[in-house]
Amino acid sequence: MSTSIPATLIPGDGIGPEIVDATLAALEALKVSFDWDVQQAGLAGIKSAGDPLPSAALDSIRRTHLALKGPLETPSGGGYRSSNVRLREAFKLYANVRPTRTLIPGGRYDNIDLLIFRENLEGLYTGYEHYIPMDGDPEAIAIATGVNTRQGSHRLLEYAFEHAIALGRKKIAVVHKANIMKALTGIFLDEARKLYKSKYAGKIEMQEVIVDACAMKLVLNPWQFDTLVTTNLFGDILSDLAAGLVGGLGMAPGANIGTDAAIFEAVHGSAPDIAGKGIANPVALMLAAAMMLDHVKLHEQATRLRKAIDDTFNVDQVRTGDLGGKADTKAFTAALVARIKNGS
Repeated sequence: MSTSIPATLIPGDGIGPEIVDATLAALEALKVSFDWDVQQAGLAGIKSAGDPLPSAALDSIRRTHLALKGPLETPSGGGYRSSNVRLREAFKLYANVRPTRTLIPGGRYDNIDLLIFRENLEGLYTGYEHYIPMDGDPEAIAIATGVNTRQGSHRLLEYAFEHAIALGRKKIAVVHKANIMKALTGIFLDEARKLYKSKYAGKIEMQEVIVDACAMKLVLNPWQFDTLVTTNLFGDILSDLAAGLVGGLGMAPGANIGTDAAIFEAVHGSAPDIAGKGIANPVALMLAAAMMLDHVKLHEQATRLRKAIDDTFNVDQVRTGDLGGKADTKAFTAALVARIKNGS
């Protein structure tokens, strides 16, 4: 490419810098040119600026509107809020997109290809919590308030329908708990019904699934689903469940999409227990980078990256320890880069 794409790069904590380096090597092999503005956050942000989400990192994303980030650790104690939640709020990243695809055939769950859209700003993750004292116990009663809005539901549902149809998906399951939480998730289901009837009927099939039944069905027969769209808490749980069908969070990329910014990440945590050992699986972040390439319309490079990952796993049989292989991070990355350069 002749022009570099401005983007913010946050290496993150724990294994973050290791998997970020591996991902950058893959992007370099693809000859994709990003003008990276490297910023610190998480524990690294506290060390450098006294804040797990320094203003410099926020300013960078405001300028680039695009970020790739490693996992961030939220310090325990000290009143620190999750940096990931703060990022979503700061940039109104209303859609969390989590694809789940079988990369290594032959397991219990083969040929999985699921796409989950999760509302990212509302629900029970808004943080409206407090205690009520009773009988001398200052924390005798804990209360949390969930907030779903019709506007927020509409925005996420419309995004999910539009993208599912554009990707050629055949059906979309609206996952809810409106049988019990009649207002909080009822508003989401009601908006889905209205939107489907007014805009999308005939373009894609819509099904309605109660969240607990959905969890059971995903384990018993995940192939009955194609695309799922749901509220914040349910989406968090179901997307992790789906990742477990294809080998765990080491295979799980995520995109956080807003009106003015998009942030791409590995879904897993910082794994401090293996940090610095050189054995981390970088595939989740590499797949997130592929989503980022699609986002900036570099579809050919995104496809090449995904195919190189598939071929490294299944043709070359090079896999990291979490997938039953013997390769360390550098060996896996070298094999992947060779695949890209050889036209995988």
